[in-house]
Amino acid sequence: MREMSVRETPLDESASVLASRRVLPVLLLLFLGSGCSALIYEIVWFQLLELVIGSSTISLGILLGTFMGGMCLGSLLFPRFISRVHHPLRVYAFMELGIGIIGLTIFFGMPLVGGVYTAWAGSGFLGMLFRGIVAGVCLIPPTLLMGATLPAISRWVETTPRGVSWLGFFYGGNIGGAVIGSLLAGFYLLRVHDIAFATFVAVALNVVVALLSLGISKGTPYTPSDSNMEATGQRAGSWTIYLTIAISGMTALAAEVIWTRLLSLLFGATVYTFSLILAVFLLGLGIGSGVGSALAHQMRRPRVALAWCQMLLCAAIAWSAYMLTQSLPYWPIDPSISAEPWFNLQLDLVRTLWAILPGAILWGASFPLALGALASRGQDPARLVGGVYAANTVGAIVGSLGASLLLVAWIGSQHSQQLLIILSATAGVFALMPVAFEPESMKEKSNLALSVFLILAAAYTVLLARRVPELSPRFVEYGRFAAVRGAQNKTVYVGEGLTASVAVSDLPDGIRNYHNAGKVQASSDPADMKLQRMLGHLTTLVPENPRSVLVIGCGAGVTAGAVSIEPKLEHETIVEIEPLVPRVVSTYFAEHNFDVVRNPKVTVRVDDGRHFLLTTKEKFDGITSDPLDPWVKGAAALYTREFFELAKQHLNPGGVVTQFVQLYESNEEAVKSEIATFFEAFPNGVVFANLVNGQGYDVVLLGQVEPTKIDVDKVQERLNLPQYARMTQSLRQIGIFSAEDLMATFAGQAADLKPWMQDASINRDRNLRLQYLAGMGLNLYKADPIYINMVAHARFPENLFAGSESTMQSLRRSIRFPSGQ
Repeated sequence: MREMSVRETPLDESASVLASRRVLPVLLLLFLGSGCSALIYEIVWFQLLELVIGSSTISLGILLGTFMGGMCLGSLLFPRFISRVHHPLRVYAFMELGIGIIGLTIFFGMPLVGGVYTAWAGSGFLGMLFRGIVAGVCLIPPTLLMGATLPAISRWVETTPRGVSWLGFFYGGNIGGAVIGSLLAGFYLLRVHDIAFATFVAVALNVVVALLSLGISKGTPYTPSDSNMEATGQRAGSWTIYLTIAISGMTALAAEVIWTRLLSLLFGATVYTFSLILAVFLLGLGIGSGVGSALAHQMRRPRVALAWCQMLLCAAIAWSAYMLTQSLPYWPIDPSISAEPWFNLQLDLVRTLWAILPGAILWGASFPLALGALASRGQDPARLVGGVYAANTVGAIVGSLGASLLLVAWIGSQHSQQLLIILSATAGVFALMPVAFEPESMKEKSNLALSVFLILAAAYTVLLARRVPELSPRFVEYGRFAAVRGAQNKTVYVGEGLTASVAVSDLPDGIRNYHNAGKVQASSDPADMKLQRMLGHLTTLVPENPRSVLVIGCGAGVTAGAVSIEPKLEHETIVEIEPLVPRVVSTYFAEHNFDVVRNPKVTVRVDDGRHFLLTTKEKFDGITSDPLDPWVKGAAALYTREFFELAKQHLNPGGVVTQFVQLYESNEEAVKSEIATFFEAFPNGVVFANLVNGQGYDVVLLGQVEPTKIDVDKVQERLNLPQYARMTQSLRQIGIFSAEDLMATFAGQAADLKPWMQDASINRDRNLRLQYLAGMGLNLYKADPIYINMVAHARFPENLFAGSESTMQSLRRSIRFPSGQ
């Protein structure tokens, strides 16, 4: 009897089958739209929920596990609860409508979710449990529907070889849509618009897909097969295929986590980098799925091809490991040569394709090959697809969470990738295990073949695993500039933590550097020391009674150390997201930071600074924030209007908020956004500048709830007290010998900078505009031109400083601007 790939009955074969076959390419386009909207939702929902439950590794793990877990449950539960008598296209359409409705509900309901979480959130195990509950309430309903879409549409085809190929094509089409969604969200929707616009676009896609699916269903009759699908048994040895595809999903997502960390060092951890990496990885999955689908129906034994995919993945993982750590970082490329960021992004795209595409293609091909290996005539397509999809997703959950929460921090990226090679080889062995399903007469020959194969596979695996290189310290230290910087550095420490790879190095002239995100974040260089200590000392000298201070971002600990030597200080809280930084890195700067982490007045909290402020009821006399560069993905959440308002709510009367803003490795649009957003929350805010050789370098923003008034003579009286001797010495070490010298770094007030800031983009929670602006300027070095433009309208602040007539006259002479005001 002729094999047919779509639903048919003898009575309507000529009409129904032809109509159904014509519909299949259209369904592929629908799945393209479905995948696009799903990826937009994933990016939007993660961004929204990170603002609520935080962006620490634990929080991100909870979000990822919940999202993927919901999709897994959806694929498993659909064929068990939804009867096959329903038209697959109508079921699919209503699922898409449901996703869109829930998407809108999440968007409009997030303020309520945030309020409930803030009111009830805590720390420890109960705090993590509550984060999981919040993530589950928001993410499980829509992801259940997302996970069920492929099993739903799969009932439109039969589980024949050609029909299974179409299932693979649907899977590939869904991934192709995800590629478009990743690029669309990262490079347009969220860069140009905001979360609301991106959500509405995703909902519109859901509606369009649903309406088209409903329309098609009216013109294409559906008759479920008469065979008893639920009673159909599985092929012998099918458990090995499920185990293989689960391990394949595990290695795929673990590799994606590791490679994303390495590529973010190489390109800079911007939102554009993450969008590119995700798009390329998904592109490889889509290509592999398409190729695997095209070949699966032509193969007599798809499980053999599946096994070879896993064995070839061993080589692909070794290839990527070598390219990412020993080759690409040392290509003769200097990103600062081009002032046009789009040229660098094009180069980054090519390098990403070169490094990770081979492995992604093989992982993508594994899915349709697993379907082909398990398919049998009369089987419920939804159960087949749902089972394979669920196994793959369970593996993906284990791989992503295992790599991000355990493997990299425990054994490092080198040993983690070696483990992935071993796991891939193991999956290949499982897929080829013939003993359980070969005829009795073939068992002896099969045992011999299996033994030979195992010996060869073991030798092959060991050879490739040994080729995975160590993570180069120079790469960790200088990332995208590893080819042109750091050759003379002496590495003191390198560590791979939960959220970042960090290093400490010494220059030949004795300068000590702290590296994070592939660049120097802090150092003992005089320019850096001046900024870090200014940030700390202004935070404690402006308030009259600085008893309690919060420091967001530990880094080298110099700012926290400057705070800690304030004699009136009773308690200091340091919040740092990467555990290695306070525990290890700061100890290498003990002579510069007054050994702050061992100070009995100091408490270190490992958390996202924003999440800490959201969940604490404590108030402070000073809050100082020195996070990672604003172009680092996620850091912009510590520069939003809402964050600064949150900081204001945690100030005691007379308290102060100080904020570091860099002018280097940035562009004027990003700097305007940072400063204008701060001044939205603090209309009476002040700018203090750290100049290097008379040129702009970075600045400190200072704001209070009340109008700021600084009595210079009173500050000097405090510095003259014996108990302030350490602070006085600290200031002298950075070239500041009096209160007047410190206040002479004044560079403007909010009112002065209004003409310059008139076209500034305000960084809000709903858009995180800053990370998109700053991501275009990470390779620029235009600090002084930015500073000159910024202070073009600055004047001496008659209403800011107070003191004796002689002090004010002297201060007026000391404050100078580049334009000579």
